[in-house]
Amino acid sequence: MLKGIHPAISPELLKTLAEMGHGDELVLSDAHFPAHQLHHKVIRADGVDISTLLLGITPLFEFDQYVEAPLAMMQAVEGDSLDPSVEARYLEAIKKINGTAPKVERVERFAFYERAKKTYAVVITGETAKYGNVIIKKGVTPVE
Repeated sequence: MLKGIHPAISPELLKTLAEMGHGDELVLSDAHFPAHQLHHKVIRADGVDISTLLLGITPLFEFDQYVEAPLAMMQAVEGDSLDPSVEARYLEAIKKINGTAPKVERVERFAFYERAKKTYAVVITGETAKYGNVIIKKGVTPVE
């Protein structure tokens, strides 16, 4: 156990966050996401919802400040609808740590899957919200 590390952050996830470089992306997927079909590096965070994981990741992770939207979420499929509380929960978790939250880009479902294939890794969570997947883009950690 380490001090200052949220208990939702597993050793494997902590290592992955440390390995990632500027511009690398990480998928925080809902429990229904086809992670193993799309990516070779999959980390399990069963039983942990994405807002809880964001509470643990945000103090350790600089969101990319050189892109307009360092967060990407899936658009609803035609004829379907989004639950706005899902995005609100994620942004609230980030705001709780950072005071503000970055912009969110909405990406068509199959384009999201293609983008997920190119990410550094996929974290499968216990999130059950429909369209609950989010891609986070890592930025440069400021020198203090």
